[in-house]
Amino acid sequence: GVKDIKPHCDRADKGAVLTQRELMDVADILRTSRVLLDYSRTNRRFETVLDEVFERLLPDKKLEDKIRTAIISEETMADEASPELYNIRRKIRQTTAKVRDILAKYTTGAYSKSLQENIVTSRNGRYVIPVKTEYKNEVKGLVHDTSSSGATLFVEPMSVVEANNELKTLNAAESHEIERILSALSAECGEFSSAISLNYHNITELAFYFGCASLAESMKAERPKIENKRAVDLKRARHPLIPASKVVPIDVKIGEDVDTLIITGPNTGGKTVSLKTVGLLTVMAQSGLQIPALESSTVGIFDKILVDIGDEQSIEASLSTFSSHMVNVVSILSEVGERSLVLFDELGSGTDPIEGAALATAILEKTRREGALSVATTHY
Repeated sequence: GVKDIKPHCDRADKGAVLTQRELMDVADILRTSRVLLDYSRTNRRFETVLDEVFERLLPDKKLEDKIRTAIISEETMADEASPELYNIRRKIRQTTAKVRDILAKYTTGAYSKSLQENIVTSRNGRYVIPVKTEYKNEVKGLVHDTSSSGATLFVEPMSVVEANNELKTLNAAESHEIERILSALSAECGEFSSAISLNYHNITELAFYFGCASLAESMKAERPKIENKRAVDLKRARHPLIPASKVVPIDVKIGEDVDTLIITGPNTGGKTVSLKTVGLLTVMAQSGLQIPALESSTVGIFDKILVDIGDEQSIEASLSTFSSHMVNVVSILSEVGERSLVLFDELGSGTDPIEGAALATAILEKTRREGALSVATTHY
């Protein structure tokens, strides 16, 4: 639930005053850092590669508590944020009660017949009463506003002017004190800004690792053997996006004695899924993810995984399905090398069958000459 607070830290480091929302985000980072570090130290049953990342976390309970104590929400600061703020707000409550007591004599006493409604309202931060225009001379005071119809005047009786003035002064003092508190908390965040930014980086790193682990658990994935050679040997491999109840596991082996694998068969026969399974599981393994295949599977290391798959027809570029595939294939052949895995889906389709088959043969032979491993699906 943490947010990227690097911009907040950069601004605080330069002396800017952070908003209450931004300070709450900083407190969230500090709290998460503290809880994660506590979790690591109290639940550690054995050493793991993540211990080092956990130990990089730098909580600051003192600053975290200061922010949490001072700020209730992004709109509200607690009375306890400072003794001065507590005293100002106590005086505001006392003065407000005093004003309302005085105005209650107008809303419930002899003046009530002069009022449009027996209520106390406010205009420009000052408490007033709604007086009927015809009774404006009955209530002595300052007119602050008029209703849109002109039938009501919002009058501040002279008896509350002094109390309203005091209230205005207290409200200004409250705003000034809140700004001072925000400035002080922002300055502390500025002093600790590099550590807070590092905390965010390490929390997201941990979140990524736990996300990888959760993905592996949900896919019932295993860690394959990673070998520094151009070979793929997948056993009982499953495409991770096909529901477990429907997926058909496949065994695929390419490399060493076989450098080109051609998969043929009817539509909906699983050709493209097999092709995608090889490519996706290879990319997953090279990205440090576990794969949905048996632990005895082997994945090699490739510099490039080059793919031509799906219907990439471009109406804007006036390219047919065949032409768009050829543009992609030409690009692949210009990049292919010994450490490449190349995946062709429906190679040579979309044109005359004899010419398409001849072209597909030439493309595969060119890929072989460059030393790459290739997997192709075809109707031919």
